[in-house]
Amino acid sequence: MMLALRNPALIATTLLQPVLFLAFFGPLFTRVYDKGVLEVPGSNAYAFFVPGLLVQLGLFGAAFVGFTIIADWRAGVVERMRVTPASRLSILLGRVLRDVVILVTQSIVLVLAGLLFGMRAPVGGILLALAFIAALATALASFSYTLGLLTKSEDAFAPILNSLMMPMLLLSGIMLPMQIGPSWLNWISRFTPFRYIIDAIRDGFRGDYTSSAMAEGGAVAIGLAAVCVAVGVRTFLRENA
Repeated sequence: MMLALRNPALIATTLLQPVLFLAFFGPLFTRVYDKGVLEVPGSNAYAFFVPGLLVQLGLFGAAFVGFTIIADWRAGVVERMRVTPASRLSILLGRVLRDVVILVTQSIVLVLAGLLFGMRAPVGGILLALAFIAALATALASFSYTLGLLTKSEDAFAPILNSLMMPMLLLSGIMLPMQIGPSWLNWISRFTPFRYIIDAIRDGFRGDYTSSAMAEGGAVAIGLAAVCVAVGVRTFLRENA
């Protein structure tokens, strides 16, 4: 965490993209929403739009932390950590927890910016959204570190990660609801876990805490985090045996 705080520019830069979407694309989406062109559920346009930006923040934040472990592996930091009394498990989970704290903090800033733009959401829905983002950050950071340890090369890590994340981003309904697209596209999007998380956060922002989307999103978020952490721990232990 100390190392991360020494480079606040990186944290701010990661937050910059969703804030720009909020500032530049949000008013356009609001105009379309107010005219009734899009039939999307929500108390207002930003209550529908901001949940997608929160997940986008996770994708562009936690999913790319694997670059740091590649640099540490090349510099011998990981090798030096192996000879310390520190638990192999804690070396990985300590990194993941740092990324969760950073991403949740960024999410709070983004939510506050959304409120300034006119978003209306209950406090309970916002707290649930932060819990979903914490679970998502846990999953994505663990997966990213796993991929970084397996590839050990930025040249391999970047294209593999982009190839995986870009379809997820496009199919998750971050900007527009997938229900307005053709049936085949809506069907494919159901295989992307991020769609369920976004739908759950949107229901929370409407104050609907007992919907099926909320239950599905919670199951997907917890399951995804558990699987990614388990795979990450196994890979980390094997690489540092």
